[in-house]
Amino acid sequence: MKSILRGVALLVVSPAVTACCLQRQLIGSSHAFPGWAQFFSLLPGMTGEYLRHAFFRGTIAWCDDDVRISFGTVLTHPGTSIGYGVFLGHFCCLGNVTIEDDVLIASRVSVINGCAQHGTERLDIPIRDQPGTMEEVAIGEGSWIGEGATIAASVGRHCLVGAGSLVLKPLPDYSIAGGVPARIIGDRRDRTGQDEESPVLEESLVLC
Repeated sequence: MKSILRGVALLVVSPAVTACCLQRQLIGSSHAFPGWAQFFSLLPGMTGEYLRHAFFRGTIAWCDDDVRISFGTVLTHPGTSIGYGVFLGHFCCLGNVTIEDDVLIASRVSVINGCAQHGTERLDIPIRDQPGTMEEVAIGEGSWIGEGATIAASVGRHCLVGAGSLVLKPLPDYSIAGGVPARIIGDRRDRTGQDEESPVLEESLVLC
């Protein structure tokens, strides 16, 4: 049944995919893609999830099967790659990122390409006119990002990131991290090794 619904969704969105690709040729991806992504983010219910999945399969670098992209979630860059079995909660905002298989991302999570996207050194010209650096960011297989977190650096495989956390430095595989800025408070392979003074991270993890 899922395969049939995906096939129908692909047929429904094919005119939009074609129009988006044509616009990208004419005015560039940075201008054409975001508007279409915002439009599809506002389609409600299960129908919206199927149509979003179908649209992004035809317009981003990679969007695998069994991907759920919830209402209000916006992809801002066609270079995004989303692996198998990924869940994206409501009202997320994702930049040019790679999300590996079986990642869970709760609602209102932002994934950005580092913290140096705009230069700030010069005072004689506006910040918007100063060159910045777009860092590559990836979220590793099987990781879980909690509600309202901001991810500005890569997250390793099988990590847990607490709700509301701010990740500024790469997290190694199996990390349990939380806080602003986020710090590593444990390793999933050694649960007895967690810092006794750290809060119980599981209580702050939210997926909805």
